[in-house]
Amino acid sequence: MAQRTHLGDADCAIAQALDVVGDWWTLLIVRDAARGLHRFDELQRELGVSRKVLAERLRLLVDAGVLTREPYQERPVRHEYRLTPRGRALLPVLVALQDWGDTWILGEGEMTATTDEASREAERMHALRGTRVPPLLLPDRSGGLTDPVADTPFTVLYCFPGAYARAESYPPGWGGIPGARGCTFESCTYRDQLAEFTGAGATVHGVSTQRPDEQREFAEHERLRFPLLSDADLSLTAALRLPTFRAAGVSRIKRLTLVVDRERTVREVIYPVTDIEASVRAALTAVRTAGGAQA
Repeated sequence: MAQRTHLGDADCAIAQALDVVGDWWTLLIVRDAARGLHRFDELQRELGVSRKVLAERLRLLVDAGVLTREPYQERPVRHEYRLTPRGRALLPVLVALQDWGDTWILGEGEMTATTDEASREAERMHALRGTRVPPLLLPDRSGGLTDPVADTPFTVLYCFPGAYARAESYPPGWGGIPGARGCTFESCTYRDQLAEFTGAGATVHGVSTQRPDEQREFAEHERLRFPLLSDADLSLTAALRLPTFRAAGVSRIKRLTLVVDRERTVREVIYPVTDIEASVRAALTAVRTAGGAQA
């Protein structure tokens, strides 16, 4: 077993949490489990860690209740490792670490809802092409759970920082955050061009980290005819390592668009979005192009 030093501060929740996830491999395992990697060989291949170290860290996380160990094959017996509710509660920690790294290590230490086209953050997003969106369900504005990938040839997932029915609901200083403004215009542009997307075989889903009730109020106010999905628990954000920023104490997805096919493969990534109308046109073109290639 790995040699571990217990911090011993029984009254400090930070110390107690680090006693479970203070080793860097443990959080990377949680990261990859959130991305849909559940089997030992998948995790080892992604992390490049030795089998011994990986086995030790998996055992630690199972013992701590962060992962559950579930058999998927009988002969020989093999197991998958999946996040428990306790493990999923670590997703905001991962997203906060990513946001901090994007801002203070890879970026310039300023709060922004966008990025430069040549940034490493943009490079990470464009690398999603060809990867798969793992199976998950997100709350919709009616209180149900919806797969962000629809059962149509394509799904356009446009992610936005936040949109509200009332101007006073926006966080203080929202208009001064680069890239934050324009969420209402973006949603209404997709609303007005929905028939074209439908005709091209695409379902449109809007995604933000807002609560479903906030999304419902906005959707009813703007008469949106497509689902808005809530990633308030950051499951999709963590699974795809989507770029975020924090405003009013909430992690918010930066504006970006994904075109995903029925097999859950990301076909196109539009990021950064600096011209909303152009990004909607680009998403429609990507759907039509991909549809033509499949014909």
